[in-house]
Amino acid sequence: MSITVVLQQMVIIFILIGTGMILYRRKMLSEEGSKQISGLIINVTNPALLICSALDDGPKASLHELGTALAVYAAIFALLIAISFLLPYILRVPKNLHYAYQMLTVFGNVGFIGIPLASAVLGSESLIFVSIFNLLFNLLIYTFGVSLLQRAALGQAGKTTLPPAGQAGKSAASAGHTVSGRLRKLVNAGTISAAVTIFFYLGNFRVPVIISSTLNYAGRATTLLSMLVLGVSVAQMAPKDIFSHPKLYAFTLLRQILVPIGCILLMRLFIDNRLILNTMLLMVAVPAANMPLMLAKQMDMDSGSISQGIILTTVLSLVTVPLACLFLVP
Repeated sequence: MSITVVLQQMVIIFILIGTGMILYRRKMLSEEGSKQISGLIINVTNPALLICSALDDGPKASLHELGTALAVYAAIFALLIAISFLLPYILRVPKNLHYAYQMLTVFGNVGFIGIPLASAVLGSESLIFVSIFNLLFNLLIYTFGVSLLQRAALGQAGKTTLPPAGQAGKSAASAGHTVSGRLRKLVNAGTISAAVTIFFYLGNFRVPVIISSTLNYAGRATTLLSMLVLGVSVAQMAPKDIFSHPKLYAFTLLRQILVPIGCILLMRLFIDNRLILNTMLLMVAVPAANMPLMLAKQMDMDSGSISQGIILTTVLSLVTVPLACLFLVP
Protein backbone atom coordinates (compact mmCIF):
# COMPACT_ATOMS: atom_id res chain seq x y z
CA MET A 1 0.00 0.00 0.00
CA SER A 2 1.59 3.29 -1.12
CA ILE A 3 1.69 5.93 1.61
CA THR A 4 0.89 8.43 -1.16
CA VAL A 5 -2.59 6.90 -1.50
CA VAL A 6 -3.24 7.29 2.25
CA LEU A 7 -1.95 10.88 2.23
CA GLN A 8 -4.12 11.71 -0.78
CA GLN A 9 -7.19 10.37 1.01
CA MET A 10 -6.42 12.39 4.14
CA VAL A 11 -5.95 15.55 2.07
CA ILE A 12 -9.30 14.92 0.36
CA ILE A 13 -10.92 14.43 3.78
CA PHE A 14 -9.49 17.74 5.01
CA ILE A 15 -10.59 19.61 1.91
CA LEU A 16 -14.12 18.36 2.59
CA ILE A 17 -13.81 19.31 6.28
CA GLY A 18 -12.68 22.77 5.17
CA THR A 19 -15.75 22.95 2.93
CA GLY A 20 -17.93 22.26 5.97
CA MET A 21 -16.18 25.05 7.89
CA ILE A 22 -16.73 27.51 5.04
CA LEU A 23 -20.41 26.56 4.69
CA TYR A 24 -20.94 27.04 8.44
CA ARG A 25 -19.17 30.42 8.57
CA ARG A 26 -21.11 31.63 5.54
CA LYS A 27 -24.29 30.52 7.30
CA MET A 28 -25.08 28.07 4.52
CA LEU A 29 -25.02 25.19 7.02
CA SER A 30 -26.23 25.62 10.61
CA GLU A 31 -25.56 23.59 13.73
CA GLU A 32 -29.13 22.30 13.56
CA GLY A 33 -28.56 21.29 9.94
CA SER A 34 -25.36 19.54 11.00
CA LYS A 35 -27.29 17.52 13.62
CA GLN A 36 -29.84 16.53 11.00
CA ILE A 37 -27.08 15.44 8.61
CA SER A 38 -25.52 13.42 11.45
CA GLY A 39 -28.80 11.57 11.84
CA LEU A 40 -28.89 10.96 8.09
CA ILE A 41 -25.36 9.53 8.14
CA ILE A 42 -25.97 7.31 11.17
CA ASN A 43 -29.34 5.99 10.03
CA VAL A 44 -29.07 5.93 6.23
CA THR A 45 -25.75 6.47 4.43
CA ASN A 46 -23.34 4.58 6.73
CA PRO A 47 -25.64 1.52 6.90
CA ALA A 48 -26.07 1.66 3.11
CA LEU A 49 -22.30 1.77 2.56
CA LEU A 50 -21.72 -1.20 4.87
CA ILE A 51 -24.54 -3.31 3.39
CA CYS A 52 -23.28 -2.58 -0.14
CA SER A 53 -19.99 -4.23 0.80
CA ALA A 54 -21.88 -7.46 1.61
CA LEU A 55 -23.52 -7.43 -1.82
CA ASP A 56 -20.25 -7.02 -3.69
CA ASP A 57 -19.50 -9.78 -6.21
CA GLY A 58 -15.80 -9.80 -5.33
CA PRO A 59 -13.90 -12.49 -3.37
CA LYS A 60 -15.49 -13.36 -0.01
CA ALA A 61 -13.80 -13.87 3.33
CA SER A 62 -14.33 -17.28 4.88
CA LEU A 63 -16.21 -17.92 8.11
CA HIS A 64 -12.85 -18.71 9.71
CA GLU A 65 -11.49 -15.31 8.64
CA LEU A 66 -14.54 -13.53 10.04
CA GLY A 67 -14.15 -15.38 13.32
CA THR A 68 -10.46 -14.50 13.40
CA ALA A 69 -11.30 -10.83 12.80
CA LEU A 70 -13.88 -10.86 15.61
CA ALA A 71 -11.37 -12.38 18.04
CA VAL A 72 -8.57 -9.98 17.01
CA TYR A 73 -10.73 -6.87 17.19
CA ALA A 74 -12.21 -7.88 20.55
CA ALA A 75 -8.65 -8.31 21.84
CA ILE A 76 -7.74 -4.88 20.47
CA PHE A 77 -10.66 -3.23 22.26
CA ALA A 78 -9.64 -5.00 25.49
CA LEU A 79 -6.11 -3.66 25.00
CA LEU A 80 -7.41 -0.13 24.33
CA ILE A 81 -9.46 -0.25 27.53
CA ALA A 82 -6.35 -1.29 29.50
CA ILE A 83 -4.32 1.50 27.84
CA SER A 84 -7.09 4.01 28.61
CA PHE A 85 -6.56 3.47 32.33
CA LEU A 86 -2.78 3.95 32.01
CA LEU A 87 -2.51 6.99 29.72
CA PRO A 88 -4.06 9.54 32.13
CA TYR A 89 -1.46 8.57 34.75
CA ILE A 90 1.40 8.63 32.25
CA LEU A 91 0.34 12.11 31.08
CA ARG A 92 -0.43 13.28 34.65
CA VAL A 93 -3.93 14.31 33.72
CA PRO A 94 -6.04 15.72 36.59
CA LYS A 95 -8.14 12.93 38.08
CA ASN A 96 -11.42 14.68 37.27
CA LEU A 97 -10.50 14.49 33.54
CA HIS A 98 -9.44 10.83 33.47
CA TYR A 99 -12.81 9.80 32.01
CA ALA A 100 -12.35 12.17 29.04
CA TYR A 101 -8.97 10.70 28.09
CA GLN A 102 -10.31 7.18 28.58
CA MET A 103 -13.21 7.82 26.20
CA LEU A 104 -10.86 9.42 23.66
CA THR A 105 -8.55 6.38 23.89
CA VAL A 106 -11.10 3.60 23.47
CA PHE A 107 -13.51 5.09 20.95
CA GLY A 108 -12.12 6.13 17.57
CA ASN A 109 -14.12 7.60 14.70
CA VAL A 110 -14.62 4.23 13.00
CA GLY A 111 -17.92 5.37 11.45
CA PHE A 112 -17.69 8.90 10.06
CA ILE A 113 -13.99 8.62 9.10
CA GLY A 114 -13.16 4.92 9.39
CA ILE A 115 -15.73 3.61 6.91
CA PRO A 116 -14.94 5.96 3.99
CA LEU A 117 -11.18 5.82 4.73
CA ALA A 118 -11.08 2.01 4.70
CA SER A 119 -13.20 1.91 1.55
CA ALA A 120 -10.84 4.30 -0.25
CA VAL A 121 -7.51 2.94 1.01
CA LEU A 122 -8.18 -0.82 1.31
CA GLY A 123 -11.15 -1.27 -1.02
CA SER A 124 -14.74 -2.38 -0.45
CA GLU A 125 -13.62 -5.88 0.54
CA SER A 126 -12.33 -4.42 3.83
CA LEU A 127 -15.78 -3.17 4.83
CA ILE A 128 -16.94 -6.54 6.12
CA PHE A 129 -14.13 -6.32 8.69
CA VAL A 130 -15.03 -2.67 9.35
CA SER A 131 -18.58 -3.91 10.09
CA ILE A 132 -17.23 -6.26 12.76
CA PHE A 133 -15.20 -3.42 14.29
CA ASN A 134 -18.27 -1.14 14.25
CA LEU A 135 -20.40 -3.82 15.86
CA LEU A 136 -17.96 -4.13 18.78
CA PHE A 137 -17.73 -0.32 19.00
CA ASN A 138 -21.48 0.04 19.34
CA LEU A 139 -21.71 -2.71 21.94
CA LEU A 140 -18.95 -1.11 24.03
CA ILE A 141 -20.06 2.52 23.79
CA TYR A 142 -23.43 1.71 25.39
CA THR A 143 -21.95 -0.56 28.07
CA PHE A 144 -18.40 0.36 29.09
CA GLY A 145 -18.66 3.92 27.72
CA VAL A 146 -21.95 4.81 29.40
CA SER A 147 -20.85 3.25 32.71
CA LEU A 148 -17.62 5.27 32.63
CA LEU A 149 -19.48 8.52 31.96
CA GLN A 150 -22.07 7.79 34.66
CA ARG A 151 -19.34 7.29 37.28
CA ALA A 152 -17.65 10.52 36.16
CA ALA A 153 -20.98 12.39 36.26
CA LEU A 154 -21.55 11.26 39.86
CA GLY A 155 -18.09 12.52 40.75
CA GLN A 156 -18.68 15.90 39.09
CA ALA A 157 -21.99 16.29 40.92
CA GLY A 158 -20.46 15.23 44.23
CA LYS A 159 -23.00 12.43 44.57
CA THR A 160 -20.74 9.97 46.29
CA THR A 161 -22.91 9.24 49.32
CA LEU A 162 -25.58 6.56 49.61
CA PRO A 163 -29.19 7.65 49.07
CA PRO A 164 -31.45 8.05 52.13
CA ALA A 165 -33.15 4.85 53.28
CA GLY A 166 -36.54 6.06 52.07
CA GLN A 167 -35.19 6.48 48.56
CA ALA A 168 -33.55 3.04 48.30
CA GLY A 169 -36.52 1.50 46.49
CA LYS A 170 -36.66 4.40 44.05
CA SER A 171 -32.94 4.11 43.39
CA ALA A 172 -33.23 0.39 42.68
CA ALA A 173 -36.14 0.99 40.31
CA SER A 174 -34.20 3.79 38.64
CA ALA A 175 -31.16 1.52 38.25
CA GLY A 176 -33.32 -1.17 36.66
CA HIS A 177 -34.82 1.37 34.30
CA THR A 178 -31.29 2.58 33.41
CA VAL A 179 -30.11 -0.94 32.61
CA SER A 180 -33.23 -1.57 30.51
CA GLY A 181 -32.74 1.71 28.66
CA ARG A 182 -29.10 0.91 28.00
CA LEU A 183 -29.98 -2.49 26.56
CA ARG A 184 -32.54 -0.85 24.27
CA LYS A 185 -29.86 1.56 23.05
CA LEU A 186 -27.74 -1.41 21.97
CA VAL A 187 -30.34 -1.92 19.24
CA ASN A 188 -29.47 1.04 17.02
CA ALA A 189 -28.66 1.79 13.40
CA GLY A 190 -24.96 1.01 13.96
CA THR A 191 -25.40 -2.43 15.49
CA ILE A 192 -28.30 -3.37 13.18
CA SER A 193 -26.49 -2.35 9.98
CA ALA A 194 -23.29 -4.13 11.07
CA ALA A 195 -25.26 -7.29 11.93
CA VAL A 196 -27.25 -7.13 8.67
CA THR A 197 -24.03 -6.67 6.70
CA ILE A 198 -22.48 -9.76 8.30
CA PHE A 199 -25.73 -11.74 7.77
CA PHE A 200 -25.95 -10.79 4.08
CA TYR A 201 -22.26 -11.49 3.64
CA LEU A 202 -22.47 -14.98 5.15
CA GLY A 203 -25.67 -15.79 3.27
CA ASN A 204 -24.23 -14.56 -0.04
CA PHE A 205 -27.67 -13.15 -0.88
CA ARG A 206 -28.56 -11.51 -4.17
CA VAL A 207 -30.92 -8.54 -4.26
CA PRO A 208 -32.61 -6.77 -7.19
CA VAL A 209 -30.48 -4.21 -9.03
CA ILE A 210 -32.91 -1.46 -8.00
CA ILE A 211 -32.15 -2.10 -4.33
CA SER A 212 -28.39 -2.54 -4.72
CA SER A 213 -28.14 0.62 -6.86
CA THR A 214 -30.19 2.62 -4.36
CA LEU A 215 -27.92 1.47 -1.52
CA ASN A 216 -24.87 2.30 -3.61
CA TYR A 217 -26.03 5.85 -4.33
CA ALA A 218 -26.87 6.41 -0.66
CA GLY A 219 -23.56 4.96 0.53
CA ARG A 220 -21.53 7.21 -1.78
CA ALA A 221 -22.85 10.26 0.10
CA THR A 222 -21.24 9.11 3.37
CA THR A 223 -17.79 10.66 2.89
CA LEU A 224 -19.02 14.12 1.88
CA LEU A 225 -21.72 14.37 4.53
CA SER A 226 -19.46 13.04 7.31
CA MET A 227 -16.73 15.55 6.57
CA LEU A 228 -19.18 18.46 6.37
CA VAL A 229 -20.39 17.59 9.89
CA LEU A 230 -16.81 17.47 11.18
CA GLY A 231 -16.14 20.80 9.49
CA VAL A 232 -19.02 22.40 11.39
CA SER A 233 -17.58 21.05 14.67
CA VAL A 234 -14.12 22.48 13.89
CA ALA A 235 -15.59 25.85 12.87
CA GLN A 236 -17.39 26.21 16.20
CA MET A 237 -14.18 26.19 18.25
CA ALA A 238 -11.63 29.01 18.56
CA PRO A 239 -8.07 28.00 17.54
CA LYS A 240 -6.73 28.73 21.05
CA ASP A 241 -9.26 26.27 22.50
CA ILE A 242 -7.98 23.56 20.16
CA PHE A 243 -4.21 24.07 20.07
CA SER A 244 -3.32 25.30 23.59
CA HIS A 245 -3.32 21.97 25.48
CA PRO A 246 0.15 20.31 25.64
CA LYS A 247 -1.20 17.13 27.24
CA LEU A 248 -3.52 16.57 24.27
CA TYR A 249 -0.54 16.78 21.89
CA ALA A 250 1.28 14.12 23.90
CA PHE A 251 -1.91 12.07 24.02
CA THR A 252 -2.32 12.28 20.24
CA LEU A 253 1.28 11.18 19.68
CA LEU A 254 0.81 8.14 21.93
CA ARG A 255 -2.74 7.20 20.96
CA GLN A 256 -2.70 7.79 17.21
CA ILE A 257 0.84 6.78 16.29
CA LEU A 258 2.45 4.53 18.89
CA VAL A 259 -0.69 2.58 19.87
CA PRO A 260 -1.72 1.63 16.28
CA ILE A 261 1.85 0.66 15.41
CA GLY A 262 2.16 -1.37 18.61
CA CYS A 263 -1.17 -3.12 17.91
CA ILE A 264 -0.24 -4.23 14.40
CA LEU A 265 3.25 -5.34 15.44
CA LEU A 266 1.69 -7.38 18.25
CA MET A 267 -1.04 -8.97 16.13
CA ARG A 268 1.37 -9.85 13.32
CA LEU A 269 2.87 -12.34 15.75
CA PHE A 270 -0.40 -14.27 15.80
CA ILE A 271 -2.07 -13.88 12.39
CA ASP A 272 -0.92 -13.22 8.84
CA ASN A 273 -4.16 -12.10 7.15
CA ARG A 274 -3.17 -8.83 5.49
CA LEU A 275 -6.68 -7.38 5.17
CA ILE A 276 -7.67 -8.12 8.78
CA LEU A 277 -4.44 -6.52 10.04
CA ASN A 278 -4.59 -3.45 7.78
CA THR A 279 -8.25 -2.82 8.59
CA MET A 280 -7.40 -3.06 12.28
CA LEU A 281 -4.55 -0.55 11.88
CA LEU A 282 -6.79 1.99 10.14
CA MET A 283 -9.58 1.59 12.71
CA VAL A 284 -7.17 2.10 15.60
CA ALA A 285 -5.39 5.02 13.89
CA VAL A 286 -8.49 7.15 13.18
CA PRO A 287 -9.09 10.20 15.40
CA ALA A 288 -11.44 10.23 18.38
CA ALA A 289 -15.16 9.61 17.82
CA ASN A 290 -17.99 12.11 18.28
CA MET A 291 -20.22 9.68 20.21
CA PRO A 292 -18.54 10.23 23.64
CA LEU A 293 -19.19 13.96 23.26
CA MET A 294 -22.86 13.39 22.41
CA LEU A 295 -23.29 11.09 25.43
CA ALA A 296 -21.50 13.53 27.77
CA LYS A 297 -23.77 16.36 26.63
CA GLN A 298 -26.84 14.21 27.25
CA MET A 299 -25.65 13.75 30.85
CA ASP A 300 -25.00 17.51 31.29
CA MET A 301 -21.32 16.86 31.95
CA ASP A 302 -18.33 19.13 31.42
CA SER A 303 -17.48 18.02 27.90
CA GLY A 304 -14.82 20.63 27.05
CA SER A 305 -11.86 18.23 27.23
CA ILE A 306 -13.62 15.60 25.12
CA SER A 307 -14.57 18.21 22.51
CA GLN A 308 -11.02 19.63 22.38
CA GLY A 309 -9.59 16.11 22.09
CA ILE A 310 -11.90 15.19 19.22
CA ILE A 311 -11.05 18.32 17.24
CA LEU A 312 -7.28 18.19 17.87
CA THR A 313 -6.98 14.48 17.05
CA THR A 314 -9.03 15.07 13.89
CA VAL A 315 -6.86 18.00 12.77
CA LEU A 316 -3.59 16.16 13.53
CA SER A 317 -4.82 12.97 11.83
CA LEU A 318 -3.68 14.54 8.55
CA VAL A 319 -0.18 13.68 9.80
CA THR A 320 -0.76 10.82 12.27
CA VAL A 321 -2.80 8.51 10.01
CA PRO A 322 -0.22 8.49 7.16
CA LEU A 323 2.58 7.93 9.71
CA ALA A 324 0.74 4.97 11.26
CA CYS A 325 -0.02 3.63 7.78
CA LEU A 326 3.70 3.28 7.08
CA PHE A 327 3.22 0.02 8.99
CA LEU A 328 0.44 -1.34 6.77
CA VAL A 329 1.19 -4.92 5.77
CA PRO A 330 2.19 -4.91 2.07
